[in-house]
Amino acid sequence: MASLDKNMLLNYVPVYVMLPLGVVSVNNVFEDPEGLKEQLVQLREAGVDGVMVDVWWGIIEQKGPKQYDWSAYKSLFQLVQECGLKLQAIMSFHQCGGNVGDVVNIPIPQWVLDIGESDPDIFYTNRSGTRDKEYLTIGVDNKPIFHGRTAIEVYSDYMKSFRENMSDFLKSEVIIDIEVGLGPAGELRYPSYPQNQGWVFPGIGEFQCYDKYLKAEFKAAAARAGHSEWELPDDAGTYNDVPESTEFFKTNGTYLTEKGKFFLTWYSNQLLNHGDEILDEANKAFLGCKVNLAIKVSGIHWWYKAQNHAAELTAGYYNLDDRDGYRPIAKMVSRHHASLNFTCLEMRDSEQSSDAQSGPQELYAQVLSGGWRENIEVAGENALSRYDATAYNQIILNARPQGVNKDGPPKHRMYGVTYLRLSDELLQQSNFDIFKKFVVKMHADQDYCEDPQEYNHGIPPLKRSEPKIPVDVLNEATKPIPPFPWDSETDMKVDG
Repeated sequence: MASLDKNMLLNYVPVYVMLPLGVVSVNNVFEDPEGLKEQLVQLREAGVDGVMVDVWWGIIEQKGPKQYDWSAYKSLFQLVQECGLKLQAIMSFHQCGGNVGDVVNIPIPQWVLDIGESDPDIFYTNRSGTRDKEYLTIGVDNKPIFHGRTAIEVYSDYMKSFRENMSDFLKSEVIIDIEVGLGPAGELRYPSYPQNQGWVFPGIGEFQCYDKYLKAEFKAAAARAGHSEWELPDDAGTYNDVPESTEFFKTNGTYLTEKGKFFLTWYSNQLLNHGDEILDEANKAFLGCKVNLAIKVSGIHWWYKAQNHAAELTAGYYNLDDRDGYRPIAKMVSRHHASLNFTCLEMRDSEQSSDAQSGPQELYAQVLSGGWRENIEVAGENALSRYDATAYNQIILNARPQGVNKDGPPKHRMYGVTYLRLSDELLQQSNFDIFKKFVVKMHADQDYCEDPQEYNHGIPPLKRSEPKIPVDVLNEATKPIPPFPWDSETDMKVDG
């Protein structure tokens, strides 16, 4: 039976649950507080530590530049607080709609889309010229074309306004996490596999750097490197290709040439720099608050076992068998005293079709190990809603890869896990019964613990970011190191 044992508590991993995407409607209305309250009370009684919610840019700043309306979210946060739950808030600078599981449509603000009418290059663009309106291209990060503000200034102002307007919830430490959206689906990546443009799993996706701004940046970088003749790739195929059908990704393909390596380094460094600059603004906005800053990295597990890692490369993760594409991200995150949130924790290799050369287990071992090596906290979530013991056991295994330590903290432990997502289906009796067991096992068979200090999760006031890390130091982190060992199964099974 659950209890509170000081040593076992040090193995406790808090569990959060994502709220429905449209909990605040596209018209900025908190539509069903009574219904949600009922569900939140059930979560609280199940021992859940908190909830995560998207705070949509497209809802808050929809009326015009700097015209923020936080009222619906204030009511929502108030309810979460009354139900005794903690809150992870996502600064969602992307569109909802067009990705896996998107059941509502929340575009980015109309006044931004209007700018895109006359300048469509503010959006990510693939080689055939198709624009992706989910998120602004990195190419406009520092271009003052949004009524005199750059994209980064727009994001920064939004976060400062959030801090000002939500100060009560920050002071009372209801809000414990600020996850900063850095791309489509809130993830630090390019929109390389958009379903609304016809991408189907396990297509390799496409590079997304053909807007005029990124094109110009690439040409300038190539010229500085003494290769002004180099152009962006034109041989990398289309969304649903397999690697071997393209010149770029095939065995001994372009990706292994000097030109290919130069492009991939540039493409991934743009992404790294984008994350770095926005995290710096987030750090300034929330300086002194007792919150944990976080970013999300996508679990692109298909083609992981192929030599070319094609799907990761098109998304901006320059990860190969002899080059770690994730540890540099962890190193960059470390300078801002932030943590890394990773997806696809429920997946096992054996569940994937062999033709996708999928390796979720090797992938999350690599990413989580990289985070721990850079001394940052790593958290995670499942990619698809699952209600079965196999998936829960896999998440628990990843939360404590070497199991619990009855004499103190475990060797490795995730900072927290967020379950995707709150729904009527989750709360169905048989599904909810097994979910409750999952929560207890994540808590290392301990009762819900109200005081995070007890399990080493006290959050100090956020300190200012450390100095910018030179590119050559980030590049050192690309040297692959074998991941930490993983047990074959968890010692805390929900059905054990």
